[in-house]
Amino acid sequence: MKMKFIMAGLLACIGITAIAQDTTQKEEPKGKAIVQVFGNIHADFNSDAYSVGFELDRSYLGYEYNFGNGLSVKGVMDIGKSSDVSDYQRIAYIKNAMVSWKTGNLTLNGGLISTTQFNFQEKFWGYRYIMKSFQDEYKFGSSADLGISVAYKFANWISADAIVVNGEGYKKIQANNGFNYGLGITLTPIKGFQIRLYGGLNESGEEGKKDIANLAAFVGYKHEMFTIGAEYNYMMNAAYKEDANQSGYSVFASVNLPKEISLYARFDDLYSNNNWNIAKDERAAILGAQFRLGKYVKIAPNFRMSMPKADGAKNSYSAYINCYFGI
Repeated sequence: MKMKFIMAGLLACIGITAIAQDTTQKEEPKGKAIVQVFGNIHADFNSDAYSVGFELDRSYLGYEYNFGNGLSVKGVMDIGKSSDVSDYQRIAYIKNAMVSWKTGNLTLNGGLISTTQFNFQEKFWGYRYIMKSFQDEYKFGSSADLGISVAYKFANWISADAIVVNGEGYKKIQANNGFNYGLGITLTPIKGFQIRLYGGLNESGEEGKKDIANLAAFVGYKHEMFTIGAEYNYMMNAAYKEDANQSGYSVFASVNLPKEISLYARFDDLYSNNNWNIAKDERAAILGAQFRLGKYVKIAPNFRMSMPKADGAKNSYSAYINCYFGI
């Protein structure tokens, strides 16, 4: 209970400090709409069954307003699938409802915020509308949660961030007394080359359940002509179960060609200790191209292969044409 009061106090301090900052600096308030739509047409080429169809995978609708002097607010609705209901239905969630304050090299966020566990890797990968980054794809953590975060840039080559959130994600309310703590460090030894290290502890808050620990390391290089990256992730006590450990790595690359065309490829490998999650352990690969049709539209045909690790499980193959619209 004490931690909850501390978090509430810190959230209040963020708002009070932001409002009480020096208002002598003149900056025109401005806002912008947030509209992002992910869709696709796909065909699954499996030996047991063949399926083809259109899919509206996800939509983000929201608004962001900058009051000036570093203070801004953002609200975003997430309309997508839910594992609790049929795939033919869509569920709307509040993805972000947050206030941010930036002053110098310091950034503070409070409310229903984006988490820092894999946000960096997702942006570096750059093709979220085609496929989630590794930790998001395999449920190592949530992309948003209720709490606070702080980031500080110490120099051009090093920055650090810390976060405290509920731990249940943005689709569930606070159900226990535990919190999810995270600490990350980002290094940029040379221009374009970045290293990201992250550690997190998600308290179970319930007797008989174990805390979840996450460790992640990422290294990548981004050039105007190409991008390459690799990450390794380790999660202990998945779903708060003792010794239910998972780990895996992802490597990806993309090349920018003339006329707004790029090529991309990625390989993932997920495994669990003592094969406790063998039914879902797999290797997966994707290869494709992206075409930019003006400023707001992207089209990305790609071919995917999934290689399950369970005995007797067959490889599956599919072809997608992913579409993105965003402003």
